Amino acid sequence: MPLLVEPALPPGTLRDAAQPRLTADGLVLRSWRRGDAAAVRTAFTCPDIQRWHVRRLDTLDEAAEWVGQWTDGWDAETAASWAVADADDQPLGQVGLRGISLAEGSASVSYWVAPAARGRSVAVRSVNALSDWAFRTIGFNRLNVSHSTANTASCRVAERSGYRLEGTLRQAIKHADGWHNWHIHGRLHTDP
Repeated sequence: MPLLVEPALPPGTLRDAAQPRLTADGLVLRSWRRGDAAAVRTAFTCPDIQRWHVRRLDTLDEAAEWVGQWTDGWDAETAASWAVADADDQPLGQVGLRGISLAEGSASVSYWVAPAARGRSVAVRSVNALSDWAFRTIGFNRLNVSHSTANTASCRVAERSGYRLEGTLRQAIKHADGWHNWHIHGRLHTDP
């Protein structure tokens, strides 16, 4: 069935280009490598990361498989994920786009930071760099951040990154301890 409007971004916007390396105020956002699996597995031993991302990675093979899926998302233009690395190129966390809709020019932003790298604004700097690239270089119209209302750290990152709280969805996400209300934050390409 034909659409009555042109897609906001044409197919191939991501897959026809290499995933870029981005800088983030002293950090580097780079594509994931199979060798990063150990750092990902270590990060997912953190109870907070497990709780808010509703998963754990029990083996190095599981972590490697998960890292491999991030590359597949870029090629399918459904997701994009970057390792947030320090000056030594060691992963400190992740920032990415989920649920990419090229037709609507929108996506959801995801992020996590390993416990040893917390307290240094790693998430805020990474989200800002990714958002800038998504809006200015690619041409996204809207990006969202969604999180459990109990995840106050994620809420602070969203707000400090210019994502306005737009509402609360009741019991929209299930975590190990039951249903959680879900904050929706949004940022438009026209927002400061």
